[in-house]
Amino acid sequence: MVSLDAHLLSLDTKSGNVVWDVAIEDYRRGYAATLAPLIVKDKVIVGISGGEYTTQGFIAAYDPKNGQQVWKFNTIPKPGEPGSETWPSADASSRAGGAAWVTGTYDPELNLLYWGTGNPNPDFNGAERPGDNLYTSSLLALDPDTGKLKWHYQFTPHDTHDWDGNQIPVLAELPIGGQQRKVVMVASRNGFFYTIDRTNGKLLVAKPFIATNWAREIGADGRPVVLDVDGTTNCIPDVHGGTNFMPPSYDPALRLFFVTARETCAAYYPAKQYLQAGRPSMGGRSQRLPQNTFGALRAIDPITGAQRWEFRYATPTLAGVMSTTSGIVFAGNNEGEFMAFESRTGKQLWHYPMGASIWGAAAMTYMLDGRQYVLMTSGTTLVAFALL
Repeated sequence: MVSLDAHLLSLDTKSGNVVWDVAIEDYRRGYAATLAPLIVKDKVIVGISGGEYTTQGFIAAYDPKNGQQVWKFNTIPKPGEPGSETWPSADASSRAGGAAWVTGTYDPELNLLYWGTGNPNPDFNGAERPGDNLYTSSLLALDPDTGKLKWHYQFTPHDTHDWDGNQIPVLAELPIGGQQRKVVMVASRNGFFYTIDRTNGKLLVAKPFIATNWAREIGADGRPVVLDVDGTTNCIPDVHGGTNFMPPSYDPALRLFFVTARETCAAYYPAKQYLQAGRPSMGGRSQRLPQNTFGALRAIDPITGAQRWEFRYATPTLAGVMSTTSGIVFAGNNEGEFMAFESRTGKQLWHYPMGASIWGAAAMTYMLDGRQYVLMTSGTTLVAFALL
């Protein structure tokens, strides 16, 4: 497990005693750790948090026997490394964010690790860091044995809205362009849904899944065709994005991708800020506007990017989604309603008031003594439901 003061710990499963404890980075400089470590073969892989501070993001692998670091990939390239030319100076990149604070996804067949990265720093003031600012707000494909970068795709070049690329990559195989493709799917915080060839990083599909118009489209070169960056002319998502870190889900039989969508409009105001290690540096502020504010559970066709159905919530939510092979989707909302839907049509089948907002988590399911249960969190409460 990781700790908020940026340590990685190994615990004895029987006694709870600490086997080893290593510092991933120095918390006094603004680093933290908030994700679940990922075990890939003989390595424990983690990413660092702290993108709102003057930090440099990275993903690292450790030996589970003793906690020794095996490899480290810098999400903000050091001077001379590939991608460093997308920063104006070594000084700007030395405090540039790029946290990797959501657990990635492993493909054992291709032996590739897919991991999202966060915002550049300062968040809102792009004048401090002209350029694309690699590898922030991106999806990285890494060799888990060595940490070497195989390919990358940047969702939001020169991000000035705190639209991290820290969503959960979902793997599938889909018929696209007359051939079967191994793909990775991401509903990005910037409001676009992406289907990418996970063997080489080639963009296959990119369509908006919310009513945003900060960009007209994703161009043939994979870059957004930007229309408005500050939100004063068009409707662009707030800092929580068109979705966030909460898990989406995918039904391979129906070929439907389920995601919690957030419809918001916001304006962004950059400002000069004094930067200091250990202190947050947003570089301005944002303000949510009153129009077009609601949430929804949406089903997306990942072959075309088209929306198949939606169920609307009264307010934007940060609840995750779980789908099952029996054709059921479980989701929740900001008002604390835990719900079940028919996967094919979006018809609501059941709901239960949990008593507190459902944020971040998705439901999980397990078997015990021959009976299936669905477990959900709300506030500080865990509730288990038995399927009759």
